[in-house]
Amino acid sequence: MSAQFSFIILTFNEELHLPRLLESISGLGAPVFILDSGSTDTTVEIGTQYGAQFLQHAFENHPKQWDFALRNFAVTTPWVICLDADQIVTPELKTRLRDFKDEDHAGIDGIYFNRKNFFKGRWIKHGGYYPFYLLKMFRFGVGYSDTNENMDHRFIVPGKTIVWKDGIILEENLKENNIRFWIDKHNRYSDQVAQEEVERMKLARTQTVQPNFWGSPDERTAWRKQLWWRLPRYVRPMLYFTQRIIFQLGFLDGRTGIIFHFLQGFWFRLIVDIKIDELLKQEKNGKATI
Repeated sequence: MSAQFSFIILTFNEELHLPRLLESISGLGAPVFILDSGSTDTTVEIGTQYGAQFLQHAFENHPKQWDFALRNFAVTTPWVICLDADQIVTPELKTRLRDFKDEDHAGIDGIYFNRKNFFKGRWIKHGGYYPFYLLKMFRFGVGYSDTNENMDHRFIVPGKTIVWKDGIILEENLKENNIRFWIDKHNRYSDQVAQEEVERMKLARTQTVQPNFWGSPDERTAWRKQLWWRLPRYVRPMLYFTQRIIFQLGFLDGRTGIIFHFLQGFWFRLIVDIKIDELLKQEKNGKATI
């Protein structure tokens, strides 16, 4: 039987993570395409050893990088699965994929996987982080990358989707065990998010996904984002952190989990709000933005 799906992976200096991911999907008989953004380590050599096909493209942000990948790889399978290099396919999900047949999914355009996120070796189980559904598998030529987002990237399909609650991927960026790496990365991300929100204030950027609390996981996320944008800056980071720690039981994730919820749920959001005010002040004064 011909391959039912292909994998597309984004990389940049991922020699630490790529072998782990490629080993987790080996044996499925699926083509592997890797879009690299100028790795200087052994990423390309590792991918080549596993039979992956490479393209190179300078990185601007994740949505645009995924858009380039979907438009430029010569995919011939009916479905694609788009993964980050620091993700792993679990044996249970691998079994589902091994048994996957296109004809069994007539009328379906996309499939959500469930994600387990790890920080400094600990599974972040609470605080709204599990279950957490990501649209990772969709019909090639039907699904596309939402370039209306700067940082919080997602894929979109126009038709029906389903959720594989037991189709779990593991996500653990081992580089983030060094807190300086985590902080530097999220400081860069905060630039992108702040710029995006300022553009939304000016109606220069819109939501692609229609907000719907009762809809798909991404439609619910779009609904929550609309609520977030209406909340007062500097107040909303504390509200969000409180929600995650208390009402979504984030305190049960232990010391490491509480550190993660503080950094990701409060510190990062506060930095974004500060940078939004800086951008608005710079524009008011006629100066260049970030």
